Amino acid sequence: MSETRLRDQIAELGKSLFDRGLTSGSSGNLSARLADGYLLTPTNSCLGRLDPARITKLDVHGNYVSGDRPSKEAFLHLSMYDERPSSGAVAHLHSTHAVAVSVLEGLDPDTPIPPITAYYVMRVGRLALLPYFPPGDLQLAGAVREVASKHHAILLANHGPVVAGADIEAAVYAMEELEETARIFLLLRGEKLRLLSQADVAELQRRFGG
Repeated sequence: MSETRLRDQIAELGKSLFDRGLTSGSSGNLSARLADGYLLTPTNSCLGRLDPARITKLDVHGNYVSGDRPSKEAFLHLSMYDERPSSGAVAHLHSTHAVAVSVLEGLDPDTPIPPITAYYVMRVGRLALLPYFPPGDLQLAGAVREVASKHHAILLANHGPVVAGADIEAAVYAMEELEETARIFLLLRGEKLRLLSQADVAELQRRFGG
């Protein structure tokens, strides 16, 4: 895909996320890998009103090349790319239900949301929960790197989710699945759940990967 088309696609998907309330104001950021670097939504930009020509370009080392100044959370994306060489895109949102889950006490950091549905297992897989760090704190980069090789979806406590995918569409679709599953999880709090078994999960992984 050409860089021009990828810029357009980031803007299109950003507007779709914004219009459906999965991000608000200037929160959240999207990125995609290029042969010679990365595209990243700029700092203080609204995903609903992105100008494709002004999307930030970084080189392969994460240095600024062109466009508006990059998001202060660029290091989150770069940390994911460093540990996931096959990933072509990363989405980070402050989506309501995923953030709500991230502030609950007593969650298992290895399974903060259990395997409720088949599509959660197929598109999100193993979700990791990281402890709270202030926005922009570079210690978060190290924490992300520790888990990113085994998890393409990470929930940042009191902050929001970060999801990598093969391309920008895959990253956004997985993010949407995570947000919807978080909503279901919150709706079912206090109820007895019939979760997918380890055998069910293994069969989905065998059939669909992940």
